[in-house]
Amino acid sequence: MNPTIFHLAFPVTDIAQAKAYYVQGLGCIPGRENRHALILSLYGHQLVAHVTKENLTSQRGIYPRHFGLIFTSEGDWEYLLTRAQERQLLFREEPKHRYVDTPLEHRTFFLEDPFYNLMEFKYYRYSEAIFGSAEYVQIGDPH
Repeated sequence: MNPTIFHLAFPVTDIAQAKAYYVQGLGCIPGRENRHALILSLYGHQLVAHVTKENLTSQRGIYPRHFGLIFTSEGDWEYLLTRAQERQLLFREEPKHRYVDTPLEHRTFFLEDPFYNLMEFKYYRYSEAIFGSAEYVQIGDPH
């Protein structure tokens, strides 16, 4: 199978503000743009910011809705973490280790954009935990 690219559309209220956050902040590469939408490349995956007139609000916690990336290199994860810190992006959850000293061990942090979209960025110590390790039931943080 040829490489597949993930696509995600999400709501924003201002294209210029979205572009500033995702391009200058996260380091996305901008694509086509008009007053209603902005296409972005996030590490080769397509994000599309669509303007909405709906009232956007913050969800109480990080669940159920968020999106993000799983890095296969810890250095790449650390690079984005440093970039987010240097650009003073809003951390919804600070960087942490989950499930330390288990096969599910991973590092994670959550960002919140100006439109309340939550993003999680992870690095798994053992790559088989990304889709495997089905004998374990832990997923995310305890509710």
